[in-house]
Amino acid sequence: MEQHMDLLARKSRKRKAEEEALVIPTFFLDELNQDLLERVLSWLPASTVFRLRSVCKRWRSVATSETFRIACSRIPFREPWFLMVDQDLDHSIAFDTSERNWKSVSHQSCIPQSRSCKPIPVSASGGLVCYRTDSGKFFVSNLLTGSCREIPPAGHGGESQALQAVAMCSSPIYPSSFKIMLVSGKSPNLAFRVFDSMKSTWEDEVMLVQKAGSSSESHVSGDEIIYFLSKAGDVVATNMQRSPSKQYSSVLITEDGEQVVYFLSETGTIMACNLAQKAFFEYPRLLPIYLEYSIDVVECKGEMLVVVLSEFLESASLRVWKFCGESHSWQQVAAMPPSMSHEFYGQKMDINCTGCRDMIFICANSSDCSRYIMLNMAADEWVELPKFSVNGKAKEFTSAISFEPRVEATV
Repeated sequence: MEQHMDLLARKSRKRKAEEEALVIPTFFLDELNQDLLERVLSWLPASTVFRLRSVCKRWRSVATSETFRIACSRIPFREPWFLMVDQDLDHSIAFDTSERNWKSVSHQSCIPQSRSCKPIPVSASGGLVCYRTDSGKFFVSNLLTGSCREIPPAGHGGESQALQAVAMCSSPIYPSSFKIMLVSGKSPNLAFRVFDSMKSTWEDEVMLVQKAGSSSESHVSGDEIIYFLSKAGDVVATNMQRSPSKQYSSVLITEDGEQVVYFLSETGTIMACNLAQKAFFEYPRLLPIYLEYSIDVVECKGEMLVVVLSEFLESASLRVWKFCGESHSWQQVAAMPPSMSHEFYGQKMDINCTGCRDMIFICANSSDCSRYIMLNMAADEWVELPKFSVNGKAKEFTSAISFEPRVEATV
């Protein structure tokens, strides 16, 4: 009997020792030193950073400290937000991809604006968004912190010719460093100019040379616009009818260490301006000029892709294309499921798109409805987003622009 009791006691002690070994020691964030606490909190989603100030005095001091901003700058990537623009050019709502919900951008009011001169978001990089007014002024702002900077006028040559595209890039190492690129003129007489925030000046305008083998479709008919009848009997023009919020949109991609600006010409062809080589290339047309379709250029996974909405054989298709240099042709890389795209048939939808990493955000609009689709290229997943409502009424957006919500980005 005693031996049996000793055996049970040994088993009990062994079991207790095993349970104690499995216990994970607990600690509180307040026990961390300041440097380690800042590193931990810097990994929080951007939308929660401003809530730190209401937790306690110590966290409030962390949220406003310069060392915390430095810790945030070391986070390699933030899930993007998509800044939405409606028909009235209002841009106070954004879609947060990390939390999958709509958010009000409260600091967008820091940008000077009036009824007669509304700034339009035209480009973004990192945590900064670039705006342009009808008068040609540029502003750069961090919508999370409210900081804003007016860019000095480009002067002679900056926009003396027709502005075609606006691009922007920022430095991940220096949060206050950014550049704005303007592409102006008409093919084959294109030029670009760069604003450097570190120097606070515009560089001299540089003329672009057309590369050999480049298409010349964008200036076949000079300044004339060709009109024709679509199969529905509508009069269609060969020049692009862009939304005001996408009039100067472009994508900036670094290829082999060289920056290339891609944008749509007035006739719907894809233009590529290599700023390092000071040359431009016009891609062959994706679809015949007499077909009616909607097209946009996006950056995804570090590549230039083209999104096209077209109708054929009593159905609509939304496809993503990539240009293959070896075969000198366009290749399809993604297609919306027919069950989804067929709903666009006959709606005369126009698409405005933006991309970031593996995602492409698509705004599809017509006079009757607006829809917002997010495509995950890595998973080939197409998801329609819920609409944003104000007082029970759905708000309709015409376009979007992607940016990383970074509190450390300064102007």
